[in-house]
Amino acid sequence: MGLKTYVKESYNELVHKVSWPTWTELQSSAIVVLTATFIFALIVLVMDTTFSLLMKDFLYKIFE
Repeated sequence: MGLKTYVKESYNELVHKVSWPTWTELQSSAIVVLTATFIFALIVLVMDTTFSLLMKDFLYKIFE
């Protein structure tokens, strides 16, 4: 009985109470997420490259 009530109430909430975004809002949100992800990936790339170069140039030469 509890599972049936849960499914009914969940469906009712999704259909009548949730405000779904419009297609335009969805597109603009997707562009924001893609842009932020790209910027974050570039920051990680720069940090990784910098750390790699520092390790090769300084730390690894100490132990040669």
